[in-house]
Amino acid sequence: MSTVVSIIAFIIIIGLVIFIHEFGHYLAAKRNGVGVVELAIGMGPDIVSWVKNGTKYSVKWIPFGGYCMMLGQENFLPDTETEGEDIVSDEEHAFRNKSVWQRIAVIAAGPIFNFLLAIVLAILLTAMIGTTTSKIGAVSEGYPAAEAGLQAGDEIVKLNKTRTHLFSDITMYFTLHEGETVEVTYKRGGEKHTAVLTPQYSEEQGRYLIGIMSAGRESGLNFVNTLRYGFYEFEYNASAVIKSLGMLFSGKASLNDLSGPVGMAGIVHDIVDEVQEDTKNEGFWTTAYWVIVNLINFMILISANLGVMNLLPIPAVDGGRLLFLIIEVIIGKPVPKKFEGIVTVAGFIMLALLMVAVLFNDIRKIFI
Repeated sequence: MSTVVSIIAFIIIIGLVIFIHEFGHYLAAKRNGVGVVELAIGMGPDIVSWVKNGTKYSVKWIPFGGYCMMLGQENFLPDTETEGEDIVSDEEHAFRNKSVWQRIAVIAAGPIFNFLLAIVLAILLTAMIGTTTSKIGAVSEGYPAAEAGLQAGDEIVKLNKTRTHLFSDITMYFTLHEGETVEVTYKRGGEKHTAVLTPQYSEEQGRYLIGIMSAGRESGLNFVNTLRYGFYEFEYNASAVIKSLGMLFSGKASLNDLSGPVGMAGIVHDIVDEVQEDTKNEGFWTTAYWVIVNLINFMILISANLGVMNLLPIPAVDGGRLLFLIIEVIIGKPVPKKFEGIVTVAGFIMLALLMVAVLFNDIRKIFI
């Protein structure tokens, strides 16, 4: 049963995140007078399709991916012209004939909508289960925090120059700065204090610690704090993606740490299995509730991930197209189409090779 639930959950998560991305392009295109030839959910042959107001809407058999095909790009869909006489086809509404700022708005809308989805989900998650703030719940004797005078109830607001709002911010900081001396700024009774700590290696846990524990999850937040901590949750996930990329380029992480669709499906399966194990003595609705909670948390990360990755200045993704448009703004004329085409094709090839490598890595992890 858990396998069926995992497959359905994975399809819903990936389908929704990608659809929201393409829907962002779609809305921005319509708003800027760009003709949308087709808005598709999934890939492959159509399950169902219809044409309305010059746009073909379709649901495909392969439940991964999707696209928003704008006027001027329909050569990639040779069968589109046969789908209906009402499909928009005039040059006035072609994407390439719009102003550079209109084109920037259309391209940027996809990643922006992924960020909006992640924010909405983060606020929903905070409303459902509360949040874990940066307050200290307990201090371990014999560790730097206790020796510096930190106490339970103190709220850590900054580590060196990095602001902290959630306890996960603190955890991430020490993961990225393992063993490094840090200036801790904390609040006690409304007043700020500072302490300089050098993490101590724990043989038992196999890592460096300053000796603090979380105060636990705070629930029942008011409306304003729900919005505030929901945004902090989104901020944490987006920064986690960016910092993970930094680790990849700095050599602290490798391609073996990347996961593609197979790896993500495995994560979803692990989430469902773990929740079912933890709630095996509870009722069906309790299990269902915590499965949903954990999958929402995972979807926040995936949506933030897609938004960040699509803003990278890499050919063949939105960030690469935005880079060409920004160059157009700077030099006052479009980048030569031949050059843009060569770079884009090269980007597609590199992206395809990376996807193959990640897929191989996912499969290797399953069998090894």
